[in-house]
Amino acid sequence: MKIIIVGCGKVGTSLAERLSGEDHDLVMVDLNAKKVNDASNRFDAMGITGNGASFNIQQEAGVDDADLFIAVTGEDELNLLCCLMAKKSGRCQTIARVRNPLYSKEIRFIQEQLGISMIINPELTAAREILKLLKFPSAIKIDTFAKGRVELLRFRAKPEIGFGKKSVMELIAKLKTDVLICAVERDGTVVIPNGSFIIEDNDVLSIVGSLENTAQFFEKIGIRSKRVRNSLIVGGGTIAHYLAQSLLKIGFRVRIIEQKPERCDYLSEVVPGADIINGDGSNRELLLEEGLASADSFVALTNMDEENIFLTLYAKKNSNAKLITKVNRISFDDVIESFDIGSVIYPKYLTADYILQYVRARQNSIGSSVETLYKLLDGRAEALEFAIREPSAVTGVPLMDLNLKDNLLICCINRKGIILTPRGQNKIQVGDTVIIVTTNEGLRDIRDILKD
Repeated sequence: MKIIIVGCGKVGTSLAERLSGEDHDLVMVDLNAKKVNDASNRFDAMGITGNGASFNIQQEAGVDDADLFIAVTGEDELNLLCCLMAKKSGRCQTIARVRNPLYSKEIRFIQEQLGISMIINPELTAAREILKLLKFPSAIKIDTFAKGRVELLRFRAKPEIGFGKKSVMELIAKLKTDVLICAVERDGTVVIPNGSFIIEDNDVLSIVGSLENTAQFFEKIGIRSKRVRNSLIVGGGTIAHYLAQSLLKIGFRVRIIEQKPERCDYLSEVVPGADIINGDGSNRELLLEEGLASADSFVALTNMDEENIFLTLYAKKNSNAKLITKVNRISFDDVIESFDIGSVIYPKYLTADYILQYVRARQNSIGSSVETLYKLLDGRAEALEFAIREPSAVTGVPLMDLNLKDNLLICCINRKGIILTPRGQNKIQVGDTVIIVTTNEGLRDIRDILKD
């Protein structure tokens, strides 16, 4: 596909990084010549310096024959104007980043009236991700499939759980729960395990199963989901705004520490049920005064990654709270993971994943298509949900007889709302959706799971 990306900031470059690995024809546009030059060299893309809303710049970028136009600059109104111009100039699909909470209740109207294919909001997406984690605090990360019926959860196998030196097959048989261990992280490497794979203490495991079965799994291994009822948030930005609104709706007590007085006044107006504290969130005495030691959850949402990490490390030492840390720069994600600071949220990754999911779905408009896509384990693995719309080499054949690619696991079959944990004798049928976890990149069709 030919894809034009306007905006070479964090979202634009993380998106280009994902798309360039899948052989798309990319054009990068930005007002900053250095950013354009860096992006075009890094991703082997065509680079154009200029205003992405300009008719002439869009013509130079080739909007007439583009398949997709994505506007992810830092200005909502510019992104919307870029997409409107692209719709008028060409016949491509358009995606706009719109972040301002003022527009959040008008998104559907804006999308319909301007003919935009998709509107993305990194801050709202991050807030929803945090909300999921606070509802299920035992997990480090949660992804959902099959319209919310299936969960993929990531957690650390601490020594007290007793998984060390046991095989995957042995554990599943002992626990008698209908879940699959679909990925294991150890010392910076990712393995898609078979039944004989031996788990070690402190491995990070990803499991997949229905909501009921994953909850049962955690209960059986002794990790009861202590319900989170309150949250201490440091940093009163847009994510905190969206998150506080959602938490208050489900009965949480919410406290937000924010340093800027004018921002505190704003938050007091838009989230009146929350306690807004004007102060320095990095002040240890203030954190303790505001109840860090007794907090059920601690969420670090300042604009500085380093501050968020140190705040979370301090909270880990001084509380038993569920810990969530926002990180914007993704260059040192492997180092951050080594700190064991609970759940780390990367808004730019989340946004890129949603757009990549849309791109994959557009490519597969005939036959089987990608319904849902998540990059897992810092991008080293993917979880994909395929809709099976027509017979193929993978349908009607027992799974044990399929010649599957290495490092690939069929994790779940959703058959008209009934969730099946795959066994060797199961067969994929037309009408199913099938969840795959793999370290193989670029799967676009269900048939790609087979060896050539």
